[in-house]
Amino acid sequence: MTMDINIKKKNNYIGAALPVLVSAAAMSFLAGCSSTQLMNTSTIFAMDTVMELEIQGDETLLTEAEQKIRELENTLSVTKSGSEVSVLNEKKKAMFTKQSGKILLEAIDVCDKTGGSLDISVYPVLREWGFTTGEYKVPGDEELAELIKKVDHSKISVEEMPDHSYEVTIPDDMQIDLGSVVKGYTGSYIADYFKENGVRSGLVNLGGNVECIGNKPDGSPWRVAVKSPFSDSKSGVLGVLEASDTAVITSGGYERFFEKDGETYWHILNPKTGKPAKNGLVSVTIVGHNGLMADGLSTALFVKGTEKAIDFIKANAEGTREREGFGAILVTEDKKVYVTEDIASSFSLSSEYNDCEISVIKIK
Repeated sequence: MTMDINIKKKNNYIGAALPVLVSAAAMSFLAGCSSTQLMNTSTIFAMDTVMELEIQGDETLLTEAEQKIRELENTLSVTKSGSEVSVLNEKKKAMFTKQSGKILLEAIDVCDKTGGSLDISVYPVLREWGFTTGEYKVPGDEELAELIKKVDHSKISVEEMPDHSYEVTIPDDMQIDLGSVVKGYTGSYIADYFKENGVRSGLVNLGGNVECIGNKPDGSPWRVAVKSPFSDSKSGVLGVLEASDTAVITSGGYERFFEKDGETYWHILNPKTGKPAKNGLVSVTIVGHNGLMADGLSTALFVKGTEKAIDFIKANAEGTREREGFGAILVTEDKKVYVTEDIASSFSLSSEYNDCEISVIKIK
């Protein structure tokens, strides 16, 4: 494959005065706010994730934002009885609200654009592996072959009603899950809510799905730490991205996995094979203004693998300034890093990975 790429070394650093807070999440913050720039904060557990909300603004907005997150979870969670998704999976037909219907349509659009590398109907396969229950096992090839016959997002029917709700129908042998896009959507949704109510500086961290609202209170960009996908990392930080008013979302095999007979199996499945996607990538970060799209693309490009992901980026990325544009950071299993040119100057590797070579992907 011919790639339009420049190779360059970076002078990398993590500011010594800024605390590096890396947990199980894909990313975290290097904030460094002074005492005169107080931020109101809230921590909740929702969508099976520890979430942190931080704003410079009215503290009551945090309570209202928490309620909005709970409402989305109760509406769209595949595991909550009575949610619209659960009803659909059980009865094969359900009414979706205007909001959840649009989320579903956007998710289907990402599935279409990525050629099925993301497919929201892969849920039964994911469940068979035990990633939804914690009861892990390796399904046999014949079993997987039968399961993937039922995976086809194009068979999901969505019809808008006069009241702008949606009637959704799926085949009798299908089940869907919006988990690959819901947290990305939620981050942008909550960030927009804060901004509409006067917040000009804040962070929404939904378990590694990061939304930066404006800049830090002192006017400088937020510094988002991208977690190292390598188990032998000493710092846990691959690098730092300076970001303003955008989503930064990472998918990696290290997020959820199990080992059996010396082999590692992670939760990001290739919908076409039903098996964990192992095409050379170990981490994909997407940067953009549409959190749902960024969330879906981080998974889809991981599935595509390095070469096909770069081809997709060059054909579809338009830079991070446009609503549907995006930037990307790809990390391969042999510790090569690829960064799109629009964010290359804002991304620096940590000192631990200072010897890694960064390839800059030119977007035409």
